[in-house]
Amino acid sequence: MKKIVALVIGVVVLFVAAVVVLMTVDFNRAGKDNVYVQVGEPANTEEDKLDTGEVVSTYWYELPAYTEAGEEIQVKFSAQKELRQGAYLMLYVNKDDEVSSYDEVKEEDLPAAVKEAL
Repeated sequence: MKKIVALVIGVVVLFVAAVVVLMTVDFNRAGKDNVYVQVGEPANTEEDKLDTGEVVSTYWYELPAYTEAGEEIQVKFSAQKELRQGAYLMLYVNKDDEVSSYDEVKEEDLPAAVKEAL
């Protein structure tokens, strides 16, 4: 009987831990490298019409991005809204330079090498 109770408690603890991890970890940002861009004009815009009749726009950006060391790479990413022109973004990229997420940052938060490159 004690073994069954211990097993049930162990399963419950593992389940709660898994739920907490899934709720707190953003897998689009975890383990990714950061690069920085200054937002310009979207390269193109795609519009899709949903079954409900609503039109959804996707804005595609192709911009030079800079690593914390100031090295330039080209990135292509999309946003569901038009981004503010001139804003600085920190992009989360994987090893293939694919963007999985982004955050807007202030100019004073940019690394020194990035400020020089931009």
